[in-house]
Amino acid sequence: MHERYGVAIDIGTSGLRAQSIDLADKRVIGTAITLRHPLPGANVMDHLHFAIDVGQDFSNRLIIRALNRLLHEIGIDLEKVERVAVCGNPIQLSLFQNMEIRDLAYAGERAKAKLGVENIRRDKKVLKAGALGLDMNPEADVMVPPAVKHEIGADALAMMYETDFLETKDIAMVTDFGTNAEMALKVGDDIFTGSAAAGPAIEGQHIKRGMLAAPGAVSDIEPQADGGWQTYALNDVMYTIPSDKVDPLTGSVLVPGATKIRGITGTGVIGIVATGLNTGLMRPGKILTADKVVRLQEGVVFDNDDFVEVGKTIAAFTAGHITLATECGISIRDIKSMYMSGASGTYMSSLKAARIGLIPGTVSRTVQAGNTSLAMARDLVREPELLDQLQTEADNIRARHIMFANSKVFENAFAVELGVWTQGMPSDAEDKMLKHFGLEPRPPLNKDIEVVKLVQRDIQDLGAMGLKVVENIGIDLIGELEGCIGDMRCVKACQEDAIVVRQEGEAWIIIIASDKCMGTACRRCERACKIKTLKLEKLRIAGVA
Repeated sequence: MHERYGVAIDIGTSGLRAQSIDLADKRVIGTAITLRHPLPGANVMDHLHFAIDVGQDFSNRLIIRALNRLLHEIGIDLEKVERVAVCGNPIQLSLFQNMEIRDLAYAGERAKAKLGVENIRRDKKVLKAGALGLDMNPEADVMVPPAVKHEIGADALAMMYETDFLETKDIAMVTDFGTNAEMALKVGDDIFTGSAAAGPAIEGQHIKRGMLAAPGAVSDIEPQADGGWQTYALNDVMYTIPSDKVDPLTGSVLVPGATKIRGITGTGVIGIVATGLNTGLMRPGKILTADKVVRLQEGVVFDNDDFVEVGKTIAAFTAGHITLATECGISIRDIKSMYMSGASGTYMSSLKAARIGLIPGTVSRTVQAGNTSLAMARDLVREPELLDQLQTEADNIRARHIMFANSKVFENAFAVELGVWTQGMPSDAEDKMLKHFGLEPRPPLNKDIEVVKLVQRDIQDLGAMGLKVVENIGIDLIGELEGCIGDMRCVKACQEDAIVVRQEGEAWIIIIASDKCMGTACRRCERACKIKTLKLEKLRIAGVA
């Protein structure tokens, strides 16, 4: 029998995912993922800055290089691939296609006009694999689904299409729980969209022991009657299972679990914060243990700096909810259903998410749908005629997009919630400040939420070959540190262990791994440099003059 294959790809801000599909029987064959993005940074703006600073062509080659590494791990003859579908947000898909990105990098129409930048439509496309540089049959069709508008992309369209969100009669909200926090609110037949820069903490990044959803990642916490915390972690096939029961004050293992933990993923971070608040070990903005640290196991800790990072994320999500509801003329109390997509949306406890404000606290029903971006790519590979339908859906939604960056409501709500979660503003002061800005105070929490899980893990079907994790997908950025005194302050400042500094003759050389570097939003290494000779923009690609 002639072998015919398809490939589904999700280009996420924090990592890439690919699946092989047998076109004869539509079954998934194998799955490969990365735990990082090949470009420096933990959010889309970092990736944009890098692409603009070092060149879009090079950024495109890095993404294609990483995808080609994934393709060789999904267990098929790549010369027999007939079609590919690639999903992601507008920035990632633009970098993948090596198309204009400047209209995504600058906010405000006046600023864009001054720079001579025009908005472009990101509609459906069918390209050829060879033209894109994918290491497979060059004549394979590569389908790219449409964006809704600017920062609301194909991945946002996926979270609506892959659930019953578009058909529900409830006033409902859907959110992709990632660094870009795309969300949509459905009121009657109208759908309003927005996007909040939630930051990397929601995916376990910018947390000292944080990691993406992968084997060994803590994905939830449950308090126990004796004061211990039961940890839950992802196993080798990405199901949540009990891990160690620990003393959160000392990290001592009280009862060993079935799997050891390597770090904390985004939902684990949410579990820690919600459990800390519920047990009195935390209050908004502050950890109340003697040393301001919660310990899950020796070396795996969560401290006040981590809490601040999470606080920024919570503030962005809550402000987004307030903004969409206010701009649509409804109360947050009117939102009855919440659809949750993405890895964090899969493993997150709905009640814990509501407790801290990642979903509206008054919802009565949540639907957890997994990685809908990859799911829609799979559906496109299996049924390519779906591409036209998705374009129609995107066209219908486009007219009702709310730019949070230009919204005074978002600006005010975010300032208030940032005060709560990073400075410890009391709840009565929060309510007064919201009222001052003409916004609705936070409503009481519904503790009886109906939870519907459409999937039990982020990627429900891994295929017969299972999951492969591909590491070290970036490149080395290298430069000479003129006048360096060799104190290694930059190396010590990097929380991601991305930096090597060595002496070659009289010169000091710095090498930074692009996939580990947190990019322009971090710059801890630059600030740590005593003689201020380290500038990320001046680094070059290793081996390239």
